Amino acid sequence: MSAKPVQICETLLRDAHQSLLATRMRTEDMLPVAEALDKVGYWSVEVWGGATFDSAMRFLNEDPWERLRTLRRAMPRTRFQMLLRGQNLVGYKHYPDDIAERFIVLARKNGIDVFRIFDALNDTRNMSYAMKIAKREGGHVQASISYTISPVHDIPGFVRLGQELADLGADSIAIKDMAGLLTPYAAFDLVSALKKDVGLPVQLHTHYTSGMGTATLLKAIEAGVDTVDTAISSMAMSTSQPPTETLVAILKGTERDTGLDLGVLAGIARKEGEIRKRYASFEAGVAAVDVNVLQFQVPGGMLSNLVSQLRQQGAADRYYDVLDEIPRVRKDMGYPPLVTPSSQIVGTQATLNVILGERYKVVPEEVKQYVRGYYGRSPAPIDPELQRKAIGDEEPITCRPADMLCPGLEDARREIGSLARSEEDVLSYALFPQVARPFLERRAKGLGGKEEIAAAIAMALLQQQEAKARRKAATPAGPGFSPWTISGRSAGGMRWVR
Repeated sequence: MSAKPVQICETLLRDAHQSLLATRMRTEDMLPVAEALDKVGYWSVEVWGGATFDSAMRFLNEDPWERLRTLRRAMPRTRFQMLLRGQNLVGYKHYPDDIAERFIVLARKNGIDVFRIFDALNDTRNMSYAMKIAKREGGHVQASISYTISPVHDIPGFVRLGQELADLGADSIAIKDMAGLLTPYAAFDLVSALKKDVGLPVQLHTHYTSGMGTATLLKAIEAGVDTVDTAISSMAMSTSQPPTETLVAILKGTERDTGLDLGVLAGIARKEGEIRKRYASFEAGVAAVDVNVLQFQVPGGMLSNLVSQLRQQGAADRYYDVLDEIPRVRKDMGYPPLVTPSSQIVGTQATLNVILGERYKVVPEEVKQYVRGYYGRSPAPIDPELQRKAIGDEEPITCRPADMLCPGLEDARREIGSLARSEEDVLSYALFPQVARPFLERRAKGLGGKEEIAAAIAMALLQQQEAKARRKAATPAGPGFSPWTISGRSAGGMRWVR
């Protein structure tokens, strides 16, 4: 065994299928590989968080908490990791501290060991509370830097952010390269600087979208990165992570040898390849390498969403016009990293600007709330003209956004009433009321097995009918046009302290 082995975080059970299969993998298709994954010896396996929480209820009729418990029973020896969106938790808006605290407590209780905590704007005020609670509960706090490229982002700035996160109690630092923008040599410089000046273990998460993923990991390993994220080969590359087996083979016999067994990994890959075939209808359809991400800095998932939404509006021919507009909107908004929810906010505004033929003729509520400061502090000042069109003479807030929120847990408990059989059910409702209530109602009626599948099909058909009706009713100039608007997710839907 190498004296300095590279540790591996396997993303198969979370980010890989979120990136490639629209987050549709069911728990029953995770269990066939769970025992083998448990024997590999990964540093961690990412199993939860991100979009998997609401997707489980919304599309699969599954309880995300039960998934976590089921996987925990099947993989008792493996460190479990989750992606936590700071004060957004696993949602798309800020939640009050009482909900954030209880969610993290229950996530830890149900099996999460490592909390990878990030904020879309790298605003540490939106990360500090989640970090404090995860630390208090005995979790490993992996504070994340959302990597991006802009005139106001550079390696010294990322190092200062890493130092701030260390001061807030981080146990390790993650570089979260959600769009695959991190070049190999930039990775070498960034990892070297973080190791030298921050002094915490560093983990690198990247996507293969740009084609640089494996090379980027190798240069980071040369710089001394401690852990890297990969995906088993049959669920790797494209908008997912670099392949696990490839990296293990490259490092074999070197001082950074992972020590992982290629034979065991190959067996998992074969089995997972067969499972993936069941989800062919959900394939992202993004090319193995998409160079648009390098030119426009748009994550692969955002690209596929853009194509779909423009087709629905009969405006597929405006694709490159929107791609050209996205960087301009991002500049006007102060160069936010393009990751949930800022990617949706920027993408919506850029599409409206192109389709309506006039910049900021319509400004969605999400953009107004962003300009007001309710998502956090933008990396650079917001363009004054955009601010005027969005909120007029209104003064943006300067405090931590969550400080403006009323407590919400007890209200949620009263509202959901007897449908909640556990504290976890209350949290599911508190986070996603419009999704959790129908899910809990179906469960109360005993819809399981074949009936569960029928309910999922019925939901899918209903969503298709609703989408068709919206497309028929809406015109590009209509107030309802917002390609990335997420029902119930706007920061404007929060109950604020006045």
